[in-house]
Amino acid sequence: MKNRLKVLRAERNWSQADLAEKLDVSRQSVNAIETGKYDPSLPLAFRIAELFELPIEAIFQKGE
Repeated sequence: MKNRLKVLRAERNWSQADLAEKLDVSRQSVNAIETGKYDPSLPLAFRIAELFELPIEAIFQKGE
């Protein structure tokens, strides 16, 4: 699954650790999601969308 998490995080000048703390996950989880090695659970995807005040579809797109 493709995502815009890294771009959205960078626009806010948040480190991976900052984002991880806000989402109550590990920094490694944030890194794995950003690099496409891990797809977040649906509840986590909703938390990410809520944090960035965007619909899930604006952050995550189906991969090729």
